[in-house]
Amino acid sequence: MKKVLITGKNSYVGLNFKSYAEKKYSTKIQAKCVSVRGENWQKLDFSKYDTVLHVAALVHKNERKHSLNEYQAINKDLTIKIAKMAKSAHVGHFIFMSTIAVYGTVEDSKITTYSTLDPVSKYGKSKLEAEQELKRLESDDFVVTIVRPPMIYGPNCPGNYNNLSRLASVWGIYPKFSNQRSMIYIDNLAEFLSQLTIKKLGGIYLPQNSKYVSTSDLIQLIRQNNGKKTFFIRGLSSIVNIMVKHNSILNKVYGSLKIDFELSKQSLKYNKVKFNTSIKMTKIRRTVNK
Repeated sequence: MKKVLITGKNSYVGLNFKSYAEKKYSTKIQAKCVSVRGENWQKLDFSKYDTVLHVAALVHKNERKHSLNEYQAINKDLTIKIAKMAKSAHVGHFIFMSTIAVYGTVEDSKITTYSTLDPVSKYGKSKLEAEQELKRLESDDFVVTIVRPPMIYGPNCPGNYNNLSRLASVWGIYPKFSNQRSMIYIDNLAEFLSQLTIKKLGGIYLPQNSKYVSTSDLIQLIRQNNGKKTFFIRGLSSIVNIMVKHNSILNKVYGSLKIDFELSKQSLKYNKVKFNTSIKMTKIRRTVNK
């Protein structure tokens, strides 16, 4: 039985991992979520745990509201403090939820083995700094795992997918545009994290769904699951391309950003839920949880 301490009491990834793992791997994983705000968490007895899954972070929603120092304080300094305490208590495995934002602006919109780490955002910079410090702590007795997921989606998820889903529920006319994005459904990510935990796998991982997704197909599928038709306007690709290059919000929706499948460890067979089913399940479970 692997005992896992999840840092981030209200984390979307942390809570979903706990729920998934304790159902699917009830004899192999036991997890507990804790808050790392304030100072009380420092009283925790880390020696009770085999693995720390560190998901607590200052995210990138409103970067203008926070300085780089604030991002570093939470995403780097707090991460390293927790990791050092875990290592001192002989915790054998530390899993760090990082981000593909550590790559910054990606050449040809595809992350490969040869892509450089050149983050643009404060969020990405602070996460990369944490990765670098964690690697220095790694040893034979302290396995470090770094996970750089693409857009995560699922029932009641925060972020870009939820915003797109809300827009798709009320608006039915869109430009027909060809792009490709890597995404990962929350249950597939939870399965991936479960396997990392059970097998105590170290290294850097970029999990994703088994296929790339186009925004047009995604919108159509979301509306289809809501019983609505979608109308696409063709011939606007050049206009959309220009707008995507100059608008960060549109770039997150219509821009391309994909991960080379060679980096995604598809051999672990963590994609238990296919894309079409995942969109349907996202709607069903969101409705049930209301």
